Amino acid sequence: MNVYWREMKAHRKALIIWCIGMVALIASGMGKYAGFSSSGQSMDELMGAMPESLQTITGMGSFDLSLATGFYGVLFLYMVLLATVHAVLLGATIISKEERDKTAEFLFVKPVSRTKVIVTKMFAALTNVLVLSIVSAITSLLMVGYYSDGEPYIESILVTIVGMLILQILFLTIGMMVGAGYKKSGKAASLSSAILLLSFLLSVAVDLNDALEGLKYFTPFKYFEADQVMYGGGLDPVYIGLSVALAVISALLTLMFYRKRDLHV
Repeated sequence: MNVYWREMKAHRKALIIWCIGMVALIASGMGKYAGFSSSGQSMDELMGAMPESLQTITGMGSFDLSLATGFYGVLFLYMVLLATVHAVLLGATIISKEERDKTAEFLFVKPVSRTKVIVTKMFAALTNVLVLSIVSAITSLLMVGYYSDGEPYIESILVTIVGMLILQILFLTIGMMVGAGYKKSGKAASLSSAILLLSFLLSVAVDLNDALEGLKYFTPFKYFEADQVMYGGGLDPVYIGLSVALAVISALLTLMFYRKRDLHV
């Protein structure tokens, strides 16, 4: 079987589950917006009563929560977390899957080079990431559009989804790099998840302490924040360039590590 379709089939059920999770997250989040709106409570006043540090972490202080797009802006952080966790785990596991399942010998007895195998796996993983991103975009457009009450929303949503996709690809390549370079294939997913978690915690620390502002370049979670993307002029070219550079470096290191890897069959 073609390696691409073999990987697509192997990850089909997991992709469906992640897509359902994303749809549920967006639908339930916007459902809460509808509940607050119908109750007559002022969401801005309600959220304003929360501790300032919590408002900073969640981004609530940057949005008009009486608007559907503002509530979506807060929800976007959780969408990014879900999407990047999926991407980094996919990247780590798609590389080491054969060793984990003891099927490496079956794959590499075929007349294909390691380079072709890893590049094909990259395309399969990228397809999975794109599908989740498209599902996120469609669901967001439908849900925010339903509650928007005539306010413009399409451009704001699409630009945030593009930012999320860039982060997905970045963490996908990081996961692949770890999966290809780490000798213990069973631990690659855990190490990749730890890298993502540390990156997120660093972004929280930067939000809470202005003295750490210079560290924002070291955490991708600060690259395409919803308030900056939606109200600050779109995607920052500096962060786009930095993301592309990191993704390319990670992909090249993945190829290098995988070619030299001792496969355990």
